[in-house]
Amino acid sequence: MNTTVVDTRQSSASSSIERWYVVVVMCLIYAINIADRYVVSTVLEPVRLELRLTDAGVGFLTGVPLALFYVSFGIPMSWLADRANRRNILAISLIVWSGFTALCGISRTYWQFLAGRVGVGVGEAGGTPPSNSIIADYFPADRRPMALGVFALGAPIGAWLGADIAGAVAHLYGWRAAFLALGIPGVVMGTIVYLTIREPARGRMDACNEDSKPSLLESAAFLWRQKAAFHMIMATGVCSLWGWGLIWWTPTFLMRTYSLNVGEAGAVTGHIHLAGGLLATAGTAWILSRPWMVDPRRVVALLAAGVGLATIPSFIAYWTQSLWVAKSMFWVFIPAIYFYIGPCMGLMQNLAPPRMRAMFTAWSLLVGNVFNLIVAPQAVGILSDIFAAKRGAVADAASLRLALLILAPTGLWAVYHFYMAGRTIVADQENAAGYSPV
Repeated sequence: MNTTVVDTRQSSASSSIERWYVVVVMCLIYAINIADRYVVSTVLEPVRLELRLTDAGVGFLTGVPLALFYVSFGIPMSWLADRANRRNILAISLIVWSGFTALCGISRTYWQFLAGRVGVGVGEAGGTPPSNSIIADYFPADRRPMALGVFALGAPIGAWLGADIAGAVAHLYGWRAAFLALGIPGVVMGTIVYLTIREPARGRMDACNEDSKPSLLESAAFLWRQKAAFHMIMATGVCSLWGWGLIWWTPTFLMRTYSLNVGEAGAVTGHIHLAGGLLATAGTAWILSRPWMVDPRRVVALLAAGVGLATIPSFIAYWTQSLWVAKSMFWVFIPAIYFYIGPCMGLMQNLAPPRMRAMFTAWSLLVGNVFNLIVAPQAVGILSDIFAAKRGAVADAASLRLALLILAPTGLWAVYHFYMAGRTIVADQENAAGYSPV
């Protein structure tokens, strides 16, 4: 079947206003998701000091519980999203994780804070997979990387909220207020989603539509056969390990190294997240909208080049002793942790049949969040404690710097997976959705 004919016929199914409204709302939800997840990195040092934890201890408390429950619930929630009403799942999940974010703000003990982070992880498991799947049914295959590039604008907006705004609130009113300021609006947003978003018909924008509901094992087996999908998942995961793993500890690094308070540390990177992240994400979405970027091999080549080049300033930022040099490197490195998100999401949607899209997204998020919420915070914290112990001291700026310098070169690992994905991505995309760009 000619894909162009299908896209033209199906495009009348939803108005341009409706589809872009959906993208904007999903973008805002993604911003709330990122802000609620990473606000803890902004207040990491105040939480550590109040609860009297080591670097390894605070790394575990703030990252591991959320990630464990996120990945544990992510697969079954996505399996459900491939069968049930995605709009309802998304609205309920948003209300749940926002409520638990607020709970972190009223917690008074280690265990109360731990329970709040667990709840955020459970709720966020039902966020991104149904969002990606819904957007995929509002846009044809050749427009999905662009549409999900717009969706990915939520990442820099959310990081700005979690860094700059949350840092300012924490400085003025204490770290607990930052969680309340982010959690309460999310509950309101969940209600808006339920009342205003329409559940689209699955696969209506694809050349090959199917009504079967594959099992969990069938989805996993298909994913394994899609070599490009495997390498895209690994590339996304390693980018998360590299970029978001470094960012997780950056406010603490700035506070220790340059004697900044929590508000000042958040402000150093907050405007870079917003301005640089928005520019990188929007610029990438514009590039992907150009006719010559229809070939997915060019998309993965662009991603490989961007991540590879940005790995160098990511190392220099934590090696230098100059705050000015570090800020300059952040202006190159931080935007790079955003520009890959939307294209990777779009390519993953094209590598999955309609009834497997939420599941493919879930597997990608599972790998990414294990890397950046479990491996990176815990490994950096443990290494920092080890390096400090060798000097007979407690964790400090020097020990944290060494730990981050070990993590920084991992960006080159992601480049390898982008290259491998490009070798089979055209055939795998045609196999999944019946759409070939060449």
